[in-house]
Amino acid sequence: MSDEAQQADAAEPQPVISNGRRNRLFLIVAIVVAVIAVLWFAYNFFIGSRSVSTDNAYVAGDVAQVTAETGGTVASVDVIDTQTVRRGQILYRLDARDQLIALKQGQAGVAYAKRMYEQDLAKNLALGAASDAQDAAISTAAAQAKAAEAALVKARADYGRRSALAGTGAVSAEDLSSAREALAKAQADLDAMRAGLSQARSEAVNAQQQQRASAAITRGTNVENAPSVLLAKSQLAKSQLDYERTLVRAPMDGVIVQRAIEVGQSIEKGAVAMRIVPMAQLYVQANYKENQLGKVRVGQKARLKSDLYGGDVVYHGTVVGFSGGTGSAFSLIPAQNATGNWIKVVQRLPVRIRLDPAELKKHPLRVGLSMEAEIDISDPD
Repeated sequence: MSDEAQQADAAEPQPVISNGRRNRLFLIVAIVVAVIAVLWFAYNFFIGSRSVSTDNAYVAGDVAQVTAETGGTVASVDVIDTQTVRRGQILYRLDARDQLIALKQGQAGVAYAKRMYEQDLAKNLALGAASDAQDAAISTAAAQAKAAEAALVKARADYGRRSALAGTGAVSAEDLSSAREALAKAQADLDAMRAGLSQARSEAVNAQQQQRASAAITRGTNVENAPSVLLAKSQLAKSQLDYERTLVRAPMDGVIVQRAIEVGQSIEKGAVAMRIVPMAQLYVQANYKENQLGKVRVGQKARLKSDLYGGDVVYHGTVVGFSGGTGSAFSLIPAQNATGNWIKVVQRLPVRIRLDPAELKKHPLRVGLSMEAEIDISDPD
């Protein structure tokens, strides 16, 4: 046999060895794939089914608007954007000269109202005295009228006697004339007394009416709670409040953002001067798909990560509520689904997650930062 034939015979077993190695390689790959599949199934069954996660989550906060409660010219601004402030810290001041003038006018108004009330009290006393004087005048006029009636009776009787004797010549014509004049005078005096009595009674009624009207103004009141004084006090309180509002303080702890005022700028009442982000009260708004929320409940725990710090920092939170509608429901142009070309789109519902204040203080966040949220739904309650 030639050397070439022997070499060919020796080379024939080599393909058998190559196929065996290939089979073992396929077996190893199959085992690895099977293990990965089992691990994936186990993770989804035992772990993945216990939580729902999303990376469509963002840091949010109830940002406070610092609104001008009175108009004026900005005299000074004590803060800048990004500055941390404490509750009660001065933010800016308005030129308070106009408000100070109004305040002094209000103080003068209260003093004037009290003075007028005291005058009303004095007027009541004067009218009461006048009413008493009219009562006395009535008594005097009545007595005078009664005396005039008696004088008239006497003059009438005297004139009757003299008239009866005039025919006998016992009474002279002069005496009879004097008696007649006395009778006429007595009648005139009685008429005058009666007119005076009527006038006194009329004046007494008028005085009583004035006294009652004046007393009604001050009845049941004093110099502190009289209606006119209370009105002046309310105007003073408003002036005082406007004056105090020229000094604007921070309503809460936080960071200044969107400062919109400068020194010398004139601002109107209701204008937004700046905003404050409450850094210690931030929360996460996680936008979950609607098919993920079947087992999510208020009170369930959540784990969150921020792109700012990466996976090394984990926040722990609690589900505190769900939005009243999906994001698209409150958009400026809501979706119109009642059309023939409708395509179903999975909606997302915002879920509010409260953060741990201690963790938030240790690793501060900012409104709008991206987050990854994972809610533990293993506890159905």
